[in-house]
Amino acid sequence: RIPDGGWKLRWRKDIQLGYSGPAVANGLIYVFDYAKEKGSIVNKAGTRDELTGLERLLCMDARTGELLWKDEYDRPYAVSYGSGPRTTPAVFKGLVYALGAEGHLRCLDARTGERKWTRDFKKEFGAETPLWGHAASPLIYGDSLICMVGGDGSLVVAFDLLTGREQWRALSSKETGYCPPSLMTHNG
Repeated sequence: RIPDGGWKLRWRKDIQLGYSGPAVANGLIYVFDYAKEKGSIVNKAGTRDELTGLERLLCMDARTGELLWKDEYDRPYAVSYGSGPRTTPAVFKGLVYALGAEGHLRCLDARTGERKWTRDFKKEFGAETPLWGHAASPLIYGDSLICMVGGDGSLVVAFDLLTGREQWRALSSKETGYCPPSLMTHNG
């Protein structure tokens, strides 16, 4: 039940640009944003904003809002509506996974922020960045992290959760699209 007068604000934290939703697990909040350094965000449909800045994964204490760690790296953007990453981080068994707008995937220790492994969709798979950036949040299934990657024969790729090693790849497409992968049973 919502109390009369609403809930009391516990804390507030300024973050930078992004379309990513927060992920909350085990008393921690993970927010994925973009600290723009140069360039203009025009937001004109069909054109790509040319930006430079840092893609950042922030980890905060859910009770206090205290910043516990951040992982950041230089990431030029050439995407339409370039205001930051689109995908929501995935948290599972002490690890957090984040996929940036230009196709940089990384796995970090959820408590310390230590990088465990990274993959680069452009360099490794020849994947073109979709016009609005990579927006399909990864799916955790069993021991796999399933991602919409792009490139010839690698529209969908499964990575080992612990090592980032490729487990399998399938299908081809000019662009990946923007919907996250999902699993379903069809005809049994």
